[in-house]
Amino acid sequence: EVQLVESGGGLVQAGGSLRLSCAASGISFDDYAIGWFRQAPGKEREGVACISRPDGFRYYSDSVKGRFTMSIDDARITVYLEMNSLKPDDTAVYYCATEGLDCDPDDYDYWGQGTAVTVFS
Repeated sequence: EVQLVESGGGLVQAGGSLRLSCAASGISFDDYAIGWFRQAPGKEREGVACISRPDGFRYYSDSVKGRFTMSIDDARITVYLEMNSLKPDDTAVYYCATEGLDCDPDDYDYWGQGTAVTVFS
């Protein structure tokens, strides 16, 4: 069974940082694209940061570029999203996903359950 399990969400003051984690089982992070997405109430799900394969290119949306960093551990079973200088507009449920193409959520086949991030000022 393919499972993606996220953790690390929570409540944080504007300007602070959070590090989200996504652990995979039943699937490899080596061969397929990996993405972090978010969805705020009343808004469509959007791509935040993605790693394409096989080139490993890292895409970041304009709204998070320079503040968020996506990485993968040496064992290739956990991906991370380091979020710095958080803003209230970053408030959303964050999802990890894999077996996609670029950073369009409609392209991804497997999703985690989501972890909520709330940024207050």
